[in-house]
Amino acid sequence: MAKAFASQGDMSEKKISFTEVGDGLYAFTAEGDPNSGVIIGDDSVMIVEAQATPRLANKVIECVRSVTDKPITHVALTHYHAVRVLGASAFGAQQILMSDMARAMVVERGQEDWDSEFQRFPRLFEGHESIPGLTWPTTTFNDTMTVYLGKRRIDLMHLGRAHTAGDIVIHVPDQNVMFTGDIVEYHSACYCGDGHFGDWGDTLDEIKWFDVDAIAPGRGDALVGKDMVNAAIENTRDFVDSTYRPAAKVAARGGSLKEAWDAVRAECDPKFADYAIYEHCLPFNVARAYDEARGIDTPRIWTAQRDLEMWEALQS
Repeated sequence: MAKAFASQGDMSEKKISFTEVGDGLYAFTAEGDPNSGVIIGDDSVMIVEAQATPRLANKVIECVRSVTDKPITHVALTHYHAVRVLGASAFGAQQILMSDMARAMVVERGQEDWDSEFQRFPRLFEGHESIPGLTWPTTTFNDTMTVYLGKRRIDLMHLGRAHTAGDIVIHVPDQNVMFTGDIVEYHSACYCGDGHFGDWGDTLDEIKWFDVDAIAPGRGDALVGKDMVNAAIENTRDFVDSTYRPAAKVAARGGSLKEAWDAVRAECDPKFADYAIYEHCLPFNVARAYDEARGIDTPRIWTAQRDLEMWEALQS
């Protein structure tokens, strides 16, 4: 029987957790599905990551309403991927925040990414009919921006390329808590298909410099306490390095993508095979690592057609 592509065979509903990671700060997690964050200010609320559809966004809203009745006024999006942004309309927020680069990536490849991810994650896109279209930010910034929800200060920062070229993190100084998007994961595979392996470690170092007390990662459990935070950062670093090194060695000797796939599996399977979405991410990770090692700095755009062609090549 042919192996299911990406997450086409994963149709089981995930258990939701809503974890307090600081005073008025929460992580919405779902067993390796995309996480969201909640920041409660004096009079209003900021959501971090909008989920893939309004249907899923409403599950975040239900959790928010269990702890506050303050209006949701801001949605911060750490990057452009469809599973993170297409549920934004459900929140009815006046402000949708992205980095300049993330918005540019919506322009360049937003529709292609939506079409591609739609076939990769059928369960996440149940109820897709309610998506009104691509999500566009109302406000963008280059390196840093500060938002105040009353007295609560929230710093949005582009610390460097990692999961994508436009990644941002959101830091809440009064609790020293950070929402990292997919730059940091916990017992979930990093998706590196649009990543920058050579920069990712430096960006992790920037995050580590903040010495935060808690992180709401892109996927996986909330990270509470410095020990758990630092372990997750270093585990993410190991995942990224363990993917790139073997692929780069194959590329350096002129080997094929299939040979890179075999080399990465040999390195990563023993350490990460039980991670959430590991099998889903692996072909995209290998393809991007192989490209970057051959000098392709800007990730090639994934399309539904390219997805399937790559998958067929790796199965041959």
